[in-house]
Amino acid sequence: MPPANPASLGAGWRLFTLSFTALFLELMVIRWVPSEVRLVAYYANLLLISSFLGLGVGALLSTRGWGLFRFFLPLFAADIVLLLWLGNDLLPGGAGEFRFGATQGSLRGHLCLLLVFFANAAMFAPLGEAVGVQFSRLPALRAYAWDLAGSLAGTLAFGLFSLLSFSPLFGLTAVVLVIVGLGERRPRWWSIAAGMVAIGAVWLAAGRREIFWSPYYYITIGENRLVTESPPGGAFRQAVVEQPASPPPAGLRTMLDPPIYTLRVNQDFYQLHATVDLHRYTAKGWQHDAMAPMYEQYQLPYQLIGRPDRVLVLGAGGGMDVETALLNGAGHVDAVEIDPKIPGLSNRLNAAAPFLDPRVTLHVGDGRAFLQRTTSRFDLVAFGFLDSQALFSYGANVRLDGYIYTVESFRQAFSHVREGGVMAIWFFGGREWLVRKLARMVTEATGTRPLVYLKPGSLAILAPKGALARPPPPVMGQWTLSTVDGGGIALATDDWPYLYLEHRGVPTDYAIVIGLLAALSVLAVATLRGRGFGSADSHFLFLGWGFLLLQTKAIGDCSLYFGATWLVTTVVITGVLLMVLLANWVALRFLRAFNPWLYVPLIVTLLALLVVPRELILAEPLGLRLAWTLLAVPLPVFFAGLIFSTTFRAAANPSALFGANLIGATLGGFSEYLGMWTGSQALGYLVLTAYVASLLCTLRWRPVGRASQT
Repeated sequence: MPPANPASLGAGWRLFTLSFTALFLELMVIRWVPSEVRLVAYYANLLLISSFLGLGVGALLSTRGWGLFRFFLPLFAADIVLLLWLGNDLLPGGAGEFRFGATQGSLRGHLCLLLVFFANAAMFAPLGEAVGVQFSRLPALRAYAWDLAGSLAGTLAFGLFSLLSFSPLFGLTAVVLVIVGLGERRPRWWSIAAGMVAIGAVWLAAGRREIFWSPYYYITIGENRLVTESPPGGAFRQAVVEQPASPPPAGLRTMLDPPIYTLRVNQDFYQLHATVDLHRYTAKGWQHDAMAPMYEQYQLPYQLIGRPDRVLVLGAGGGMDVETALLNGAGHVDAVEIDPKIPGLSNRLNAAAPFLDPRVTLHVGDGRAFLQRTTSRFDLVAFGFLDSQALFSYGANVRLDGYIYTVESFRQAFSHVREGGVMAIWFFGGREWLVRKLARMVTEATGTRPLVYLKPGSLAILAPKGALARPPPPVMGQWTLSTVDGGGIALATDDWPYLYLEHRGVPTDYAIVIGLLAALSVLAVATLRGRGFGSADSHFLFLGWGFLLLQTKAIGDCSLYFGATWLVTTVVITGVLLMVLLANWVALRFLRAFNPWLYVPLIVTLLALLVVPRELILAEPLGLRLAWTLLAVPLPVFFAGLIFSTTFRAAANPSALFGANLIGATLGGFSEYLGMWTGSQALGYLVLTAYVASLLCTLRWRPVGRASQT
């Protein structure tokens, strides 16, 4: 393996920078777009898929000499302007899925989704072309190593942004500066102007309001105020409206009638930040009337158990349910909140500052992971309003609270309830079938019929353990004890973590959008390709297909084992890239040619992950779960990486085959939605099928490694 010459090093560093920029931009777009365009809130992973499509198409076109890279900044600017223009479009609703803030599905909404998808793909095509050009200037495996290193660096940089809660607007600005630096010695004026327009539009949009960024959400704060309105042609009337928030007053902790703040995520209502102590408000004042239903809601379980010694709140949010526990004399409250930004805002905005009370221990992390590691017993285990409005990973279609609202999670939580205690679940009702689904899940988890209290738009499910201190009243304020039939509803489980789907299956609107996107993607690739896919192209396509699904499954498994947090996702993706980089290094140093027998350990390790039940691993202590995750989960990635590298060495046209691999990842991303029907574990069989198909392609192609291509 001869040392690289200066020209090769220059091409390598350029490829590193391009790959870094592409990966970093992918993640920044996925982070920023749902905050501005509610339309894509539950389709965010389609942005990742469309990024793969754009990069793949660009790589396929890299041999045509079109020079697409000079059009990146204009396309970037056009995409930004389009997204800002669509910012007020509401999310299309689905008949079989509950989405917060959604409207009835419309043709315009789905056409806008297609437009967002292809505009994003068009933006990434110039980057893909530039990456493909560098692949043609370097030996195949060296080019792949530079590409992997750049992608790894981009992942770590994005992780740093998430850790420090930086705005992605800084990241998007940095991308523009890097692209300008990578451009021609005399960049065209219109290209620079387009970059300035894009950045100006982004920052102008951000300047409309005070914003906060957490690892999961784009957060804005409003303040509820009583104002006098004069409707046209009507009499004067008073109404409580949300207005821009003023700084918290100096005497917030002790004042009478403290302000009530509204926290929004991705521009949609999420929670209130205020004290629920009704003694802090003037009787019959508007603040008292606004907070009385909130106190009544959180007070429900204490009507059954009396004064608790210890309380666990999962999804503590702004702390109102924590404060209610303290007002009822709780000796200690464990408050679990996955978003580190929200408790900090509560400490600033909530007049009671419950998280600062010495009786409260705040745990920033995933509620399911807390249940897994705690050995404590509680008088009350309360599931706060965990209803998330984001996907837990940009590589999967499972929501942030997916593994909290499952039968197994409820069963685990109930095991931590003391005799005479209660497990409580509060939720926005949304759909009648969702009420029945939650009730049946609790019945399945606890073995008893829970108490279901309803009021318009909300429900509370109370699952007592043993004899209660007080009999359940038929009516508690606005809440009425109801009988709920849970038959005919698919239950959310760890294998099928879809609380918000009424039945197993891909909802019609998803199927329509994904089907159109997949068909148009295949058509675009076939047209631009100019020739049919050969066995080599198909081999790398199936490798990309299997790899994307394998990565998605690894993220899901590890999120179940250790928590569905941004950190776990970042660590898993970093580990995957490191494993592929290691495989490429092994291929460079020790493997001179492809050997079909490499498929044997790949298939064996994939079968092991399929055969060993995840619930068996989940039941093990932390050390064994960690060992399994570090040893067994990455092995298929390593062997798949060896196959990719040893066959890639034999590529006559590396950039075209790299593009085919990215197109395969696009199709793998689409097929990940099949998990809504089959469950996540069954996706492993699709992974296995993809790799077997790639093996059959190699038997026809018969790749031969070449020492000169290292």
